[in-house]
Amino acid sequence: MREMTRRTLISAPAFTIVPRRVLGGASYTAPSDRVTLAAIGMGRQGLAVTMDLLRMDDVQVVAVCDCNEASKDYAEYGRNAMLQQARRTLGPGYETWGEDLASPGEAFLTNTFKTSFGFGGREPAKRLVEAYYAGHKPSGRWTGCNAYRDYRELLEKEKDLDAVYVATPDHWHAPIGIAAMKKGKHVLGQKPMTHSIGEARRMAQAARDSRVATSVTVNNPTSEATKLLRSWIHDGAIGSVREVHNWSSRPYWPQGVPRPKDEQPVPPGLDWDMWLGPAPKRPFHKAYLPFVWRGWYDFGCGSFGDMGCYSFAGLYKILDLTAPLWVEASTSEPFEETYPKASIVRLKFPSRGGMPPLLLSWYDGGLKPPRPEDLPDKEAQAFFGPRAEGILYVGEKGSILAGFNGQNPRLLPPNPNYQAPPARRTGEQRDSVLDQWIAACKGGPATEAAFTAQAPVTEAFLLGCIAQRLPGRRLEWDSQAMKIKNDSEANRYVDPPYRPGWA
Repeated sequence: MREMTRRTLISAPAFTIVPRRVLGGASYTAPSDRVTLAAIGMGRQGLAVTMDLLRMDDVQVVAVCDCNEASKDYAEYGRNAMLQQARRTLGPGYETWGEDLASPGEAFLTNTFKTSFGFGGREPAKRLVEAYYAGHKPSGRWTGCNAYRDYRELLEKEKDLDAVYVATPDHWHAPIGIAAMKKGKHVLGQKPMTHSIGEARRMAQAARDSRVATSVTVNNPTSEATKLLRSWIHDGAIGSVREVHNWSSRPYWPQGVPRPKDEQPVPPGLDWDMWLGPAPKRPFHKAYLPFVWRGWYDFGCGSFGDMGCYSFAGLYKILDLTAPLWVEASTSEPFEETYPKASIVRLKFPSRGGMPPLLLSWYDGGLKPPRPEDLPDKEAQAFFGPRAEGILYVGEKGSILAGFNGQNPRLLPPNPNYQAPPARRTGEQRDSVLDQWIAACKGGPATEAAFTAQAPVTEAFLLGCIAQRLPGRRLEWDSQAMKIKNDSEANRYVDPPYRPGWA
């Protein structure tokens, strides 16, 4: 019976064993069909996706983990956005839930980006999970969610755990993900997949060795926009594509800043040494967390790592890209420990499968490529305005202009043979990557966002992150050797060592 799938009916001449969900009705999910899950990293992104997972009938969240006990200083996109999402998730009767978790106010993270502060940490997450499941019990009570400070204790004690969702800062993605895979747990990892190229290789190898279901939280490989753009380009809509320009409005957090000179007291409930983990030791300061860690080399991957993981996952699928030949960057004033405020990164890809070599240019910090001459003025602001993001494919016979992730594409000059279908919205939208990963956890096919598939994508934009640290240098990449061939200083960033004791 163990060799048969969970959903197989077991038959014998004298009797038939029917799954309990059949007897229990359409809404019943048998324990054997449910994926037990722990969420690690209970900041804004961790909580938001955990709430999506809570609403899935075939998922049971049994544990949460964060080195921060609780606080209300997490950046969120809108006043009380996290609390409002929590109340919507909990449903009717919970309209006033969590009044003590309300936002304490707003502040500017940069000169132009204002954020509301919301709640996070392991205790509010535990409270939310238990409130959700209590709302679905006749007794209105449920206490089946454990909270941990250290992911190692979680993996040791939660014996019946099937899967983990990792939503920590970037420098923790690989250590936690690999530890979970070695324990035989399925892993859903928040983007970017890893913090370094060496980690991407090890994550992919761990996924192959453990044969568990893995996925990065990017929908681009299977999105309708990606499918449409691939079909247009492979049909020759604009001829051979030799250039792609991709621009982001990030960063929304400080970059191009020096290390603080003062030291601040560690907030109550935060294990600062655990938060640092494999990163080099440094005194605590609010300049590093929450959210603002993205701009620091030791913890995040800057604008490119934050957003390039989305667009590059689609680009690799659309253009059948392989490893880049070289990368170079032009940036605003460089700083020793933080990404630049603005940059242009260029990656050269080789010819492949009849497609010519490709030059891919990335822009962030408000920089953008030249506006196409045949783009009408009334449409230009949507793509080239102050907060606009987009992507431009340049071919021999024309161009395709689209939103950052390929949405709403149009040909320049227009061609009636290539028209994007009208956008369709029918009720609440599901996150398809979560459905695909849960199906893979239960024996279905691997997702196209699996670690093995996304490792080459991750390597490409992480090469761009290295180039941002060393502007003006052309870095030649040997993918097979995992080495920058012509720059020993740059090569140090391909697989930097962990802090002693955290390897």
